[in-house]
Amino acid sequence: MNIQAPAIHTVEEFLRWNEGREGRYEFVRGRITGMMTGGTKRHARLMLRLAAKLELALSDGFCVTPADFAVRTPLGIRYPDVLVEPAQASTGDSLATEQAVLVAEILSPSSLATDFGEKAEEYTSLASLQHYLVLAQDEPRVWLWSRGEDGAFGKPEMTAGREETIDLKGLGVTLALAEVYRGIA
Repeated sequence: MNIQAPAIHTVEEFLRWNEGREGRYEFVRGRITGMMTGGTKRHARLMLRLAAKLELALSDGFCVTPADFAVRTPLGIRYPDVLVEPAQASTGDSLATEQAVLVAEILSPSSLATDFGEKAEEYTSLASLQHYLVLAQDEPRVWLWSRGEDGAFGKPEMTAGREETIDLKGLGVTLALAEVYRGIA
């Protein structure tokens, strides 16, 4: 869905326009697009659980933010479900980061193609990014893109099952799917 707005041509103009606005919007390829609102309880709990687990597992050198903090991509502005950046990458009044080290999206039926397609391309093109994580919301199943030692991203690795773990080597963290999906059917 495209949104009618005053002449907005730059990321900075979009961020000023979007600040405090009701509804959820992204800015991609020079266009303002509406985002899904009113997600499921499962989606909300999974987002919160992942952010909390990352917050506990990471050192004070990182900052974990859910949903309302933006990441600048080569094509504009995205609002991932969970974002990790170095603690000093942006100030408290920043509206977006340019230094995301982990970006996570939680799948919904309407976001499947975007999360695996254009968002994967945008996020993995960020020089700072170490991991892009996509989580299913209806079962413990995740897809992880990780930056290799050669600096490139390979194909995503899919991991499924409550007994499995995901290794976020770029952050020095291993997450147990049983903990991330605890209480989420």
